[in-house]
Amino acid sequence: MIGSEDEIHRIVEQVVKRTLGGSQASNASPKPAAPAIQPVTPEAAVPSPSPVKKTVAIGSDHGGVDLKEALKKTLAELGFEVMDVGTNTKDAVDYPDFAAAVARLVASGKAWRGVMIDGAGIGSCMAANKIKGVRAALCYDYATAVNSREHNDANVLTLGAGLIGGNQANLILKTWLATEFGGGRHAGRVNKIMALESSDLKDGK
Repeated sequence: MIGSEDEIHRIVEQVVKRTLGGSQASNASPKPAAPAIQPVTPEAAVPSPSPVKKTVAIGSDHGGVDLKEALKKTLAELGFEVMDVGTNTKDAVDYPDFAAAVARLVASGKAWRGVMIDGAGIGSCMAANKIKGVRAALCYDYATAVNSREHNDANVLTLGAGLIGGNQANLILKTWLATEFGGGRHAGRVNKIMALESSDLKDGK
């Protein structure tokens, strides 16, 4: 049974740091039959180390600037290259511009994953999903972060800075980066989602 949010946050952080940066094993007494990554599910795994650093594109509107800066530090600490598309001030801007910029970097292969932050995360999710090849997911807790990756192979994460705090955002980000796509039956469903991009909706197909 999953423990408190603080406990989950601690476990996820240890797993990600150990895999990407070679951190030490947990201080808790080891259980011979239980993996340390238990909360992330047996099928999920953290990103594998690579001689070429994985790149994460990140952006925000004016309402998400502070959280963006905090998450950039988290990404750097975990060993990721960070591509910041802005905005970098509190001057009012339009979130679709920055969501599209993040999404295009992911769709083009220039970024491995993308993160976009606005006030609620909803509009940015809608905008990012208009870019072909992008599967953006709005996540607001541990469960949605796992589900969006394991079931939907989400490649862009959107967050609502006005709805979640910094600690929760860190937990979501680390969990989302650490969880692999489950494949299997989920692969067929994701393929159907992607097929909708080229279907003729005017003919009702």
